[in-house]
Amino acid sequence: MEDKAELKAPKSKPNKIKTPSVPDDFDLALLSHYHSTNEVVYGDAIDLLEKYGHLTDKVSIDSLYDKIQLLLTQSNSVPFPSPDKGAEKFTFIDLFAGIGGFRMALQNLGGKCLFTSEWDKYSKQTYFANYGDFPFGDITSEQVKEHIPEKFDILCGGFPCQPFSLAGVSKKNSLGRLHGFQDEKQGNLFFHIEDIIRTHRPKAFFLENVKNLVSHDKGNTFKVIKETLEALNYSFDKRVIDGSAFVPQHRERTFMVGFDKDVFGKDVKFDFNTIKYPKKKKAAKTILQADVPAKYTLSDHLWNYLNEYAKKHREKGNGFGFGLVNPEGVTRTISARYHKDGAEILIPQGDKNPRRLTPHEAAALQGYPIYPINTKSKTRSLKIPVSDTQAYRQFGNSVVMPLIQAVGEQVVNLLQLQK
Repeated sequence: MEDKAELKAPKSKPNKIKTPSVPDDFDLALLSHYHSTNEVVYGDAIDLLEKYGHLTDKVSIDSLYDKIQLLLTQSNSVPFPSPDKGAEKFTFIDLFAGIGGFRMALQNLGGKCLFTSEWDKYSKQTYFANYGDFPFGDITSEQVKEHIPEKFDILCGGFPCQPFSLAGVSKKNSLGRLHGFQDEKQGNLFFHIEDIIRTHRPKAFFLENVKNLVSHDKGNTFKVIKETLEALNYSFDKRVIDGSAFVPQHRERTFMVGFDKDVFGKDVKFDFNTIKYPKKKKAAKTILQADVPAKYTLSDHLWNYLNEYAKKHREKGNGFGFGLVNPEGVTRTISARYHKDGAEILIPQGDKNPRRLTPHEAAALQGYPIYPINTKSKTRSLKIPVSDTQAYRQFGNSVVMPLIQAVGEQVVNLLQLQK
């Protein structure tokens, strides 16, 4: 038998140390968070001056940050910067941050974000381009959790809900087995929220999830969430709200708000009836652009396919099919799969095939400021630095930003009463 060739590592040249061209994701998160907050927990960022000092002439965190920001985004202009330290009305952390719907809403209310976490690499790019902070990664990582500042006022986020049941948790408890975030094989992201709340004791939490969270697993999933947070001595109030009151889109989501009873007293409650709604709903036509490139018009092949697909399901008595938008009404719910065919929200074009929303229209549909659709400010307009496919995924996974702000305003009002 012929001997296998032995692979040998190439000889390295003496005294030759390879220096990284730009920071990796973790170093970039550390650098940007230290730059924007000066929190002690990010103090290790000072070491990055030696590691990446070759990138800038001035040996300072600000200079290094500015240089790297320019390299990665081709701009040092951030549309939605964090307020200066000391100028904020409250502080918060942004978990499962996506592209920053909670971040923008709470900053608009005077809040300062001290920590943010998001695992998707493309969402991180959009977040960094718009807020100047590069999110830390996987919140299940202890290395990431160690960089959460000790004190902050509000924990917020639209967390993904992985299936788990009350029965499963109870059974593991009875057997003395770990469950939730302590169970490495069946860990659920919600229990990482529990862990962070228990460790840091924020004054309040503000969470968002899908409408069906309330009924999932015959109500057991929601019962676990509610009882877990109440066991930490927090109040717990929820409501399902349709975003169509704020944007021209039917989008129902479950909102959960709670306050630390050790701080606010055992009788503290959050009243969702205090939320201020716009006097008039917006029509879909308010977010549509006049001149749209031809690439967003459906091909004959795709349009015929969608018609045949809808016909087949109608014959079976199902409601599946595409959704042609009434410009005077509201759209269906945009989803993360919108990039595939745009079926749930199609814009009619007279004699031509209908078209998809553009990414800018999709952003405006979620309430983000987009020049010139819904803001007159060119400088405070959301940047979209990713491909159309990734942009559709991001907006389909996002929150209705003005609704987050409306709920957040009442959370902050109650928070201020304690001071």
